[in-house]
Amino acid sequence: MKHTEAWKRNTPNEIKIGLISISDRASKGVYSDEGIPSLQRWLMGAISTPYLFHERLIADEHEVIAETIVELVDEMGCDLVLTTGGTGPSRRDVTPEATLDAGTRELPGFGEQMRQISLHFVPTAILSRQTAVLREIEGHAALVINLPGQPKAIAQTLEGLKDEDGKSIVPGIFAAVPYCLDLIGGPYIETNESIIKAFRPKSALKK
Repeated sequence: MKHTEAWKRNTPNEIKIGLISISDRASKGVYSDEGIPSLQRWLMGAISTPYLFHERLIADEHEVIAETIVELVDEMGCDLVLTTGGTGPSRRDVTPEATLDAGTRELPGFGEQMRQISLHFVPTAILSRQTAVLREIEGHAALVINLPGQPKAIAQTLEGLKDEDGKSIVPGIFAAVPYCLDLIGGPYIETNESIIKAFRPKSALKK
């Protein structure tokens, strides 16, 4: 695949992150979107290496969601795509199905861990259908993760649960993201350990 200007990085370890907020009403301007700002705030505090965001606010339509994921990975060269919204059991919630269609391999552990975290707060967490996939194309691969729709739940699932002293009780899913990107050929990213500590085997750490 021929890489376009959009694929260029400002630094070798810059991570390109696609943020997709999926909401029928927000995409029509009925109310302000809170998903993308919430994702940006958390990521800007958590990632200590260079990053670049590409944002999309779209309706809860299967084809639109899948096409947007493909565009962010194939055309914009994103290494990581995070979606928020559309993961419940209602008929309009089609984000997981669209994500699976855009992906080449599923990583169900992300969804399993998100539900485990959310169950500490609400019993309805079992209704959530979030998942994650890899999208692999010639010369590039990206990790795509479905996140909850509520801003507070977004931060909880990414960061995990901590005790009063700030010690991790239940790991957040973002702890596994940097090493996953390493394994699929993405940039080496580091995190602010006061928010989330990236886990890598000792053999994968850069000195």
